[in-house]
Amino acid sequence: MAQESLSDEALIQRLQAGEQGALARLFERYARVVRSIGARILRDNSEADDLVQDLFLFLQRKCAIFDSSKCSARSWIIQMTYHRAIGRRRYLMARCFYKQQDIADHADRLVGMPTSENDYSAEAVFGRTGLEQVLKSLSEDQRETLRLYFFEGYTLAEIARKLGQSHGNVRNHYYRALSRLRRQMFENKVLTGRGNDK
Repeated sequence: MAQESLSDEALIQRLQAGEQGALARLFERYARVVRSIGARILRDNSEADDLVQDLFLFLQRKCAIFDSSKCSARSWIIQMTYHRAIGRRRYLMARCFYKQQDIADHADRLVGMPTSENDYSAEAVFGRTGLEQVLKSLSEDQRETLRLYFFEGYTLAEIARKLGQSHGNVRNHYYRALSRLRRQMFENKVLTGRGNDK
């Protein structure tokens, strides 16, 4: 069977068996989305390019840990991309790679990710149950848009095609959902005193 027609899971199985052509095919399928996630999180084109190389070297070395009974290959690759990108961002931040203004300008885009040594991620602020309640307050389109954007790595244009909606509608879902999450996070931090200096 041609590798072009193989599922991602089958390609990882072949990679586990030592077939390097499978890695090349996975690279063709996922390099763009990995770079897109890297660019959003790392805010640096060179770092995003390095993330692509790092991620696929990781897949080559660690493909044996993939378990198709727990998640799809696509979800696993996207999760590993986020994990490694966030780890790299923390490393760069600890070494003052980013100017303070850059951090302030882009911190609000990193919903659910720590942006300082204090953990103000959505789950840390709300707790798992509280976060589920906040997400339930979003419309189905808003939740799906955030899921596809942050966890599946799709661009807004790709989400519009996937959902069969206009790009304008998807942008609206995205920004309204983020606005609601930020407002709820701010209100929760004020109520719990997490936003106050000790």
